[in-house]
Amino acid sequence: MRKIKRIGVITSGGDCSGMNAALRSVVRCAIYNNIEVVGFYNAYAGLIRNECIKMTRRSVSNIVGRGGTILKTERFEKFREKKWQKKAVTVLKKNKIDALVVIGGNGSFAAAHTLSKDWGIKTIGIPATIDNDVNGSDYAVGTFTAVNVALEAIDKIRDTATSMERIFVVEIMGRKEGYIASLVGLAGGAEDILLPEMPVHLDEMCQDIKDGRKRGKKSWIIVVAEGAGKAHDVADAISLKTNFETRVVVLGHVQRGGVPSAFDRSLASRFGAKAIELLLAGKTDKTTAIQANEIISVSLTTAIKPIKKNNTEIYKLTRILAT
Repeated sequence: MRKIKRIGVITSGGDCSGMNAALRSVVRCAIYNNIEVVGFYNAYAGLIRNECIKMTRRSVSNIVGRGGTILKTERFEKFREKKWQKKAVTVLKKNKIDALVVIGGNGSFAAAHTLSKDWGIKTIGIPATIDNDVNGSDYAVGTFTAVNVALEAIDKIRDTATSMERIFVVEIMGRKEGYIASLVGLAGGAEDILLPEMPVHLDEMCQDIKDGRKRGKKSWIIVVAEGAGKAHDVADAISLKTNFETRVVVLGHVQRGGVPSAFDRSLASRFGAKAIELLLAGKTDKTTAIQANEIISVSLTTAIKPIKKNNTEIYKLTRILAT
């Protein structure tokens, strides 16, 4: 087994709160084990451009509570091409990098898997994505901070919806996953949720709104996961079918930022430590994961497989509590 002397680390894909906490843990746990750390700016694109910096314990001081990523991030779709993969491998070898730690989501992990499988680069992933769509891990770093940010916005919108007696349609990020929208809808007391994994039921929802008005109900909050449709389209349909005033709020990228929650900070720290542990054990093509509160590892082959979390139970409870 070749001893790990120097590792590279990148933060890749969409940014999320907790990435810095994960980076801090990777750097300090590596140095504790006498491993040098080289950080590459701007994810795979920066790796190809050799935008690197030697990292020390002081490099990651006071970042555990900061949102975003001090290493920056960038999407680089061209990395699917062999010529760019080869360039990345050349840069890693030039810097005498023995392994690469990738902090990101399933797209970033697909690239890490390719580097390991096709090019022999030792790779370890750390799930960090608001979408919570890494297969094999109950949670990813950043998901619950995104939920809390969206929930805070919903609470404020509720005040206006009640005061002005309006219907608000709130679009929540999450790409093709309805996980965040389902949790925000339940915790925020939404009257309805539209999720990508369930059929859209506009006619039924509009009838509920009209029936509710007859009973004296004056305000609604409808949460729409971005993968289920556009909030403006949903609002237009509601206005047309009910003749009630409807407003739209698209939370967008505000959900990516903010101070990471205690859960995300601690999860990121545990993931970072596990990543170094895996490398010391000679593992590659793996990602850290959490299952039943235990930090484990799963193969990147598993991690990048599409998953659909079943949010039906949460949806049904939201509808029961909204009546």
